[in-house]
Parts: sequence; C-alpha cells; structure tokens
Amino acid sequence: MSRLEAVGEHVRDHRSGMVVDLVFALVWVTVVSALFGFLSAPQWATYLAMGLGVVAYFGFFWSLEATRGSS
Repeated sequence: MSRLEAVGEHVRDHRSGMVVDLVFALVWVTVVSALFGFLSAPQWATYLAMGLGVVAYFGFFWSLEATRGSS
C-alpha cells in the first residue's frame, strides 16, 4: 500500500471526526478574532485565547464523552 492510499484510507475512516475538528477550530478562531478585534485587545491576549482553544476543545469533547457515558 502506498502512502497516498494509506492517507486516503485514514481520511475515509476518520472523516466525521476530522470535519468536527475543523468546524470547532474555524468557529473558535472566528469568534476570538472578531471579539478581540472589536475590543481592540493586545496581541498577546489574542494569542493566549487562541492557545486556550486547545484546552477548550479537549474540555468540550471530554464533557460530551462524560455525559454520554453516564447515561
């Protein structure tokens, strides 16, 4: 199996998860950029909020998983 075939198989297997990840990232970056641009926040605060998107991502999906597991 070539690398291209392996990548294609990986994408087919994880398509829905990849789309959810992409949508979350796009929404997070759009909201942070719009909000911090509107507030004229310093650049470091914008970068900090972008970095906190990683924490927000894992926290959000962890809470979804915990909710599904408890019911």
